[in-house]
Amino acid sequence: MLIPPPLSLYVHMPWCVRKCPYCDFNSHQGKGELPFDDYVDALLRDLDFDLPLVWGRTVQTVFFGGGTPSLFPPDRIDRFLQQASSRLRFAPGCEITLETNPGTAEHGRFGEYRKAGVNRISFGIQSFDDGCLQRLGRIHDGREAEAAVKLAQDAGLDNLNLDLMYALPQQTPEMAEHDLQRAFALQPAHVSHYQLTLEPNTVFFARPPQGIPDDDTAWDMQERCQALLDGAGYAQYETSAYARPGRQCAHNLNYWRFGDYLGIGAGAHGKITLGSEQAILRRWKLKHPTAYLAAAGTAQAIGGDERIEPARRPFEFMLNALRLREGFAVAGFEAATGLTGAEIADGLGRAVRNGWLERVDTPSGERFVPTELGRRFANDIITLFLEG
Repeated sequence: MLIPPPLSLYVHMPWCVRKCPYCDFNSHQGKGELPFDDYVDALLRDLDFDLPLVWGRTVQTVFFGGGTPSLFPPDRIDRFLQQASSRLRFAPGCEITLETNPGTAEHGRFGEYRKAGVNRISFGIQSFDDGCLQRLGRIHDGREAEAAVKLAQDAGLDNLNLDLMYALPQQTPEMAEHDLQRAFALQPAHVSHYQLTLEPNTVFFARPPQGIPDDDTAWDMQERCQALLDGAGYAQYETSAYARPGRQCAHNLNYWRFGDYLGIGAGAHGKITLGSEQAILRRWKLKHPTAYLAAAGTAQAIGGDERIEPARRPFEFMLNALRLREGFAVAGFEAATGLTGAEIADGLGRAVRNGWLERVDTPSGERFVPTELGRRFANDIITLFLEG
């Protein structure tokens, strides 16, 4: 039987100062004065339209992603949160994250964001090396990145994530390590550390930059940086996420544990468990801001609705759960998918025999945890659960 899991709220803010050449997110370069008030109004209409999907449920986390949400003034973030919390029950201590570009950080704004209810900031730094930043098309330099983090800390925000990338054009392993050392000096609670990949529909995919490290060099960077992170007290809990004790990102953990999330905003995706129908719904909104603004609050704003059929649920569950070092409990799989453990027994057995998963007995039941080898072959494990 399907049991509705924890619920999160994702809010997409689609504009940025300049589109980065590696970015495949739904982001659009802002031109002229952005329609901040109109967009907040549209978000609230969008939320009202989707509310029947989640009546009576409590929101555990909120995440403003983009784009560059920090382009929105604090009073607009405040208005949205006040209105949203009057429509939905927010859990006590609800984690509320705002993605921030260091190039848009201004003195005084972080204090206002904090007063609005934001209690976690995620900085898109990518590198502290000015040459790497220029090659990535970023609008900030290393000193501005450090200054932005310190501004947030001065405003009383201590739950900070720093996004860093490695295997950048013309980057050496020593440069990647130096990026981490500069990050450690700022003492963030959380570090996201991931490899640059050339995604379709990006400038870098069409015109790859020179000097991208080869696979062996990228693997060397990853191993050396993982050792540095571990030594500095940042435990890896997900493929690209490292945190100090108790500072894991609750919002992203909910994704990876196959939790539910309501997605509002241009191009936002959501996943909702409909207990009364014993169904799992994926819904996404129109991607272009102009089209979204015109249609928000009506069925015309829905880019698509899709039911996740039972045969596909094992694959969808594993696609998320196997990113976590903690693995998953069979009981958790059953509650989140409405299926029995027997549905995945064959795939689990093969993964264990291949040395990719380890079976662990716990007081709450059987659990499967990726091994070191399994973390390197995660995609191979996931294919074991494809329908058919």
